[in-house]
Amino acid sequence: MDDVILYDRDPHYVPRVAAVHDMCGYGNCSLTAAIPILSSAGCDVCPVPTALFSAHTRYSVFTFHDTTEILDGYLDAWRKENVDLDGVYSGFLGSAEQVAIIKRLYSQYPHALRLVDPVMGDGGEIYATYTPELCEAMGTLVDGADVLMPNLTEASILTKRTYPGRDLSDAEVNDMIDALLDLGAKNVVLKGIDHDDGTIRNYVASATSGASGKQELAHSKLPFMTHGTGDAFASALCGALMAGRPLAESAHIAGEFVRHAMENTQYQPHHDERGVSFELNLDELTQLVRR
Repeated sequence: MDDVILYDRDPHYVPRVAAVHDMCGYGNCSLTAAIPILSSAGCDVCPVPTALFSAHTRYSVFTFHDTTEILDGYLDAWRKENVDLDGVYSGFLGSAEQVAIIKRLYSQYPHALRLVDPVMGDGGEIYATYTPELCEAMGTLVDGADVLMPNLTEASILTKRTYPGRDLSDAEVNDMIDALLDLGAKNVVLKGIDHDDGTIRNYVASATSGASGKQELAHSKLPFMTHGTGDAFASALCGALMAGRPLAESAHIAGEFVRHAMENTQYQPHHDERGVSFELNLDELTQLVRR
């Protein structure tokens, strides 16, 4: 595939991106990742909080508050103030009804990029607050997505397949990507293919070239895992896109940003639970837009 630029960045303009994610009081993920990462890439981040958590769902104890009932009024207020948007970046949702909120944003801001991280699970497991109805509704955001960014668990849910594990052959990767493109995504970034060879691979493909024209992006794998890398990756990818970088280059930038952040994360207490510590690496994204 040719590396396509999805957003033509005016260096004097700060683009506005609605970040439709939950807010966790503890644990680097969702809005606590999206806001600083996108801001570092020169974006005005407009949060749409889909739920409030005391901590993310990998903790055994957490509180959860679904914000669905406030969101229509929230967006009504935006419209009354003539808020404009250049991108809609969606992630973790609190209920199936919130898909209609995202589609409302699509309708009201038809020129805005649709950036979909279909957050539903990882490692073959669905997140604790997700219902079959919510997973089904999430799938309706695929059709028309400018960029769809699933991991293998989420790709399996969207295509109604059994989770295959992280190690896929090239033919299986192509089959999965083509299945996602057949659902209506314009571009797909499939994350986290692991052949247990010390490398993590992400794949970028477009509807125009199909899986046969995909680009493979390889990153060195560190000998530990931590929570929140997917959110950091997707937020960095969106930030690079809004900085005017081409899609595959943006995915590469995001992968390296996460790898560098994880190198710092390993020195933080309770990092395996709390999440990836990206704070010391935000300058990598600021450099994308520094004049």
